[in-house]
Amino acid sequence: MKNFVAEPLLRALQALQQQGLLQDVPSQVDFDRPRQAEHGHLASNVALLLAKSAGKKPRDLANRILAALPESPWIERVEIAGPGFLNFFLRPAAFHAVIAQVLEQGRDFGRQKLGAGQRLHLEFVSANPTGPLHVGHGRGAAYGASLAEILRFCGYEVFCEYYVNDAGRQMDILAASVYLRYLEAAGHPLPWDFPQSAYRGEYVREIAAHLLTSEGDALLFASKSMPDLAVIADGDAAIDQLIAHLKDALGATAYGRLHATGLQEILADIRDDLAEFGVVYQNWYSERSLMEQGAVERAIARLEDGGHCYHAEGALWFRSTAFGDDKDRVLRRENGAYTYFASDVAYHFEKTTRGFTQLIDMWGADHHGYIPRVRASLQALGADANALEVLLVQFAILYRGSEKVSMSTRAGEFVTLRQLREEVGNDAARFFYVLRRADQHLDFDLELATKHSEENPVFYIQYAHARVHSLRRQAAERGLSRPAQLPDLASLSDPRELDLADLLWRFPEQVASAARDREPHQIAFYLKDLAASFHTYYNATRILVEEDELRLARLSLADAVAQTLANGLTLLGVSAPETM
Repeated sequence: MKNFVAEPLLRALQALQQQGLLQDVPSQVDFDRPRQAEHGHLASNVALLLAKSAGKKPRDLANRILAALPESPWIERVEIAGPGFLNFFLRPAAFHAVIAQVLEQGRDFGRQKLGAGQRLHLEFVSANPTGPLHVGHGRGAAYGASLAEILRFCGYEVFCEYYVNDAGRQMDILAASVYLRYLEAAGHPLPWDFPQSAYRGEYVREIAAHLLTSEGDALLFASKSMPDLAVIADGDAAIDQLIAHLKDALGATAYGRLHATGLQEILADIRDDLAEFGVVYQNWYSERSLMEQGAVERAIARLEDGGHCYHAEGALWFRSTAFGDDKDRVLRRENGAYTYFASDVAYHFEKTTRGFTQLIDMWGADHHGYIPRVRASLQALGADANALEVLLVQFAILYRGSEKVSMSTRAGEFVTLRQLREEVGNDAARFFYVLRRADQHLDFDLELATKHSEENPVFYIQYAHARVHSLRRQAAERGLSRPAQLPDLASLSDPRELDLADLLWRFPEQVASAARDREPHQIAFYLKDLAASFHTYYNATRILVEEDELRLARLSLADAVAQTLANGLTLLGVSAPETM
C-alpha cells in the first residue's frame, strides 16, 4: 500500500527539484501509520526532513509538495497537519487491490527479498545431550525454527545447526550415572546412596537397561575397588573420583562404549523430539569432532601466533581484555585440558570459514557474559566479530495451577518437551512459546493452552481460518457459484471490510519487521489482530447474501483473510485447519 503513495510523492519531489526548489531528492520515502483514523491511512514527514535544505518552513514546503502531487487512482485526499506532516487518505480501491494480490500470490503473499544473497548460519537449542529436552528447551526450539522460516520467507539462505556438546565433564557424569544404574540392573546394589551430583532421571535407568542388554556382565569388573563415595563430603569431588576410576579400570575402548551408549540414546531422543515438533536442522555438529580434527589446536595456535595468549599459573590464557572483555580467559588448564571456551573459540572461527555472511547464536539468558569473550576471539583470529549476533532466550516457566514445576535435569524432576506436546499439542506449544519476546520471561499457562475459546489465541486464530472454509462448504451446499476469476470488489465499502483489507496490507510489513528485529512474536500478535477483526466482521455481517456481486466480493475478502492467516501460521510452525 505504501507504494501507492510513495510513487506520486516521489514524482512531486522530483518536480520541485526540477523547479530548483529542492537540491537533493531521496530515492525512497518513509511512512508511518497514524494511530488515529482522522489522521489518514499513511503519514509522511518528508517536508520536515527537507525543509532546511530547501530554505523553507516545513509547512510551506508541505504545501508546495501537495500542489505538485499528480493525480492518483489510489489517493482520495491529502491533508497537512501540525508543523508539516502529510496525511494521506486512500480510496477504497487501494484496499480492494490487496485482496486481489493475496489471492493471486497465495502462499507467497508477504514474501520479501530483503535477505537475497545473504547466507546466514543459525544455531539454536544445542542443549547438552545429558537428558531429554525439557519445556525450557522447547522455547528456544520454537523461537529458532520460527525465526528460520521468517528469514527464509524474506529471502535469506538459512543454515540451521545444532551444536552437540558431546565432550567434557557433563558427558562423563552421564556415563558414570549410567554405569551406577547398570550395576543396580545387574543385581549389584550400591554400597552408598546414589550420588547427588549424578543424573538421577528415570531415563538413566532405561539407558542402563539397554547397556546391560548389549554388554551383559562385561563391564562389571570396573565395580571392584571403586572409591567409597560415602566418605567424600564434596559431591563434585565424589563424582570426579568415580569418573577417574571408571576411565582407568575400563580402559579407553570399554569406557568409550559406555560413554557412547548414553550419548547416542539421548541424542537420538532429542533428534526425534525436535523433528516431531517441526524443528529440523541441516547439520548436527559434534564438539568432539573439533578435538579429533585438530580444530581447537589450530585456533589456539593462531591466537598464539598473533601474540594474543600468555602463560600464567600453569595455564594458557587468551588476552581477551585487549578486545573489550572484562577479564582474560583460560584456554588450556594446568593439567593440559582445553576449556569449554577453547571449543567455543574453535567452533565459531570454523563457522566463519564456511562462507556465511552472518552468524546468529541463540543462547540462554544466563550466557550473556559469554558474548564479549566470543566476539573478542573472533576479532583476534582475524574474523569479523560484528558478523556474530547473539539472541538471548529466557527459559519458559511452566505452571500447574499456582505451583511452579521444577526444571532440575539431574534430579529428573522436570516436564519434558515431549510431555508438554502430548498434553497441549504441537500447535499450542509452538504458538505459546513465541507469544513473548525471547528475552522476556514466559509463564506457560497449561490450562489456557488447551481451552477451546477466544481466550486461547491459537485456537481463536485457527478458528477464524476454519470459519472461512466453513463458508466455502456452505456456499457449495447451497449451490452458490464461485467464479474462477476475481469478482468486482467495488461493493466492499463497509468500514469493517476496509479495515480487514488494511490489516492484510500490513502483513508483508510485519513479516519484514519480524525478520529485521528477529522477533517471531510480531507475527503472532499480527495474527491475533487479524483473527479478531475477522471474527468481528463475521459476527456483524452476513456474507452469504443472495446478491451475487456482494456475496462473491465478501467471500473473496474472507478467502484473502484465510490465506494470510495460513501464511502467518506456517511461519510459526502452526497448522491452519479447515475444520475445528
